Amino acid sequence: MIRPGDAGYDEARTTWALVADLRPAAIAFPTSVAEAAEVVRLATTEGMRVAPLSTGHNAYPLGDLSGSVLVRMSSMPAISVAPEDRRARVEAGALWGPIAERASAHGLAAPHGSSPDAGVVGYTLGGGINWYGRSRGLAVNSVTAVELITADGSLVRADAEHEADLFWALRGGGAANFGLVTSLEFALFELKSVYAGMMLWDQRDAHRVLTRFQEVVSDAPEEMTLSYRHMNFPLIPEVPEPFRGRNLVIIDGAVLGSSPEENVRPFHELKPEVDTFAEVPPSAVVRIHMDPEHPTPGWGRSALLDDFPAAAVDRLIEVAGPGSGNDLALAVEVRHLGGAMARPVAGGGALSAIDGQFQLVSGGMMIGGFAEQTLRHTQRVIDGLGEWSRGREYLNFQEERVDPGRAFGSGVLDRLRAVRDQVDPGRLFQANHEL
Repeated sequence: MIRPGDAGYDEARTTWALVADLRPAAIAFPTSVAEAAEVVRLATTEGMRVAPLSTGHNAYPLGDLSGSVLVRMSSMPAISVAPEDRRARVEAGALWGPIAERASAHGLAAPHGSSPDAGVVGYTLGGGINWYGRSRGLAVNSVTAVELITADGSLVRADAEHEADLFWALRGGGAANFGLVTSLEFALFELKSVYAGMMLWDQRDAHRVLTRFQEVVSDAPEEMTLSYRHMNFPLIPEVPEPFRGRNLVIIDGAVLGSSPEENVRPFHELKPEVDTFAEVPPSAVVRIHMDPEHPTPGWGRSALLDDFPAAAVDRLIEVAGPGSGNDLALAVEVRHLGGAMARPVAGGGALSAIDGQFQLVSGGMMIGGFAEQTLRHTQRVIDGLGEWSRGREYLNFQEERVDPGRAFGSGVLDRLRAVRDQVDPGRLFQANHEL
């Protein structure tokens, strides 16, 4: 274990979320299941809690770690794909980029999100909004087995035939609430190519593009999953042309079905400056959102919306468009949910569907003079669209602590806590969103 004062402590405590100032009592990088179990047993002996973490995309809500060992799972990144069974197995440090590549080589697709370097385990067991979600559902519904170290240091496998209550809770309840996950198994689906990409316009066109987005998604087929964003890029060499120093509007997404080009034709009519939509292998879809593939000092707020009518278009432009004073926010996004992502699955886990039709996200940089503006503008965006929200939360996109009842509802939350009482009565494990 690495402890405060040891060489490498500051580097070891730094996560993908660069400004999450985590200061754990110790840090461990297990390289095997046996080492992971030993970390859990040692923490118990020393009276420390255990805070599992893969990449740390959602590390901010972890809070005080002064009495905890931060278990970084990045040294367990192994993946395997069984194409004949359309199954994948990953260790807890695996990232989505390599999985997408491996599956695509066999004509298969994985239910990944928008970042190739997001950890598979946290993303999936937290729900998993994905580019195929409106037709295929949440990624968590593809999970077939979870292996984890429980509070007594033993390895447990939870699947449809074993540990049924725990398997239910893990699928949506947040992996770290119940143990230290070491591996995950999930189903893939056949897909040789997909019509996917992005289009961009100057942000002066925001109102007409967002209006078209609102019109398209109001009657969109479930085969189409789209996102609308404002992206404000700094004037630095690291940002490629044609993005450098510009405020832009972006539509991106993926379309399945027999005539996908027709579904995005309304956006082509608006003559985007850049249009990359094309038939591409599934491995390319993991990068269409252009999420940074390295740690960032970014932070954000989010909200689930029940609807996105024409009045919401005007409101979003008012609080986040040109002239709103929102120029320094990194991004404002409206992602279309609904379809299969909104339908509960028979035999599913604690979160088999999301109670919302749109996900609103607003984020920015939390460094120097940007931090105060980020806090102010992100809250302004969330509050501005508040009349279309009932206050529910999707925790994977929530980078501050919230009432878990807003994510699950009382009946599900009570059952999750009952399962946790069974497997971790002493609350050894510390999750970023604790139940």
